[in-house]
Amino acid sequence: MPFDLSKTKQFLLDMDGTFYLGDTLLPGALDFWELCQERGIGCAFLTNNSSRGADTYLQRLRGMGVSHLRSEHIFTSADATLLYLSEHHMGPSLLLIGTPSLEAQFTAAGYVLDSGDPKAVVLGFDTTLTYEKLTALCRAVAAGLPYIATHPDLVCPVKGGVIPDIGATIAYVEAVTGRWPDAVVGKPNAYIAQAAARRYGCAVEELCMVGDRLYTDIALGTSGCGTVLVLSGESRREDLPGAAHQPDLVCADLAALCVELG
Repeated sequence: MPFDLSKTKQFLLDMDGTFYLGDTLLPGALDFWELCQERGIGCAFLTNNSSRGADTYLQRLRGMGVSHLRSEHIFTSADATLLYLSEHHMGPSLLLIGTPSLEAQFTAAGYVLDSGDPKAVVLGFDTTLTYEKLTALCRAVAAGLPYIATHPDLVCPVKGGVIPDIGATIAYVEAVTGRWPDAVVGKPNAYIAQAAARRYGCAVEELCMVGDRLYTDIALGTSGCGTVLVLSGESRREDLPGAAHQPDLVCADLAALCVELG
């Protein structure tokens, strides 16, 4: 069945490369957000970046002029991972590899961060990663504990280029232990689309993921949601031929997506 943008009940927006780049809003970002508000179309921000909590994103987006923004408009891979752990009855004792922000989020959710006798391992995007943490992670994974990663991204875009993301750590652990995570929660895995659909009260088929990465944002379409590729970030039009995952719609940026909405 051909993709019908007008059937979308809930847009899920990537941030870096889609809504902003560094500290700069991308063309049409505020216009798209406000158009959704005016028409009563759901719109929320979905990010794989588990190194920061929702409060950080709220502060940043409000500072950029995004109005009527509330905590429920932010859904991160960390949020989805907490849901996954709860549904699979994992914990409460965890070895968590992540930033202080991620640690605070898990502690607030009732988890005990115990590197001595954990019952499961959770790997997040950790910009405070140390060799000591890597050693503890590899030992716990090698011991056969349930091993969950918040998302699979290889790199994180920053001003001036990219930095290694969680995917590089996953590869490191695999080289040492021979194990891949038992579950990777974030985009492009279907679980995060299903969790977002439950959170926003719609069917997966009524979601539309808007992002700039073929291998995470657009690949999420395998879950059954619609996808729009914007060319304002990582991906280029010349990347499309032969790509494993094809978007339902390609737009230069969110300004062009506003035009498509009519």
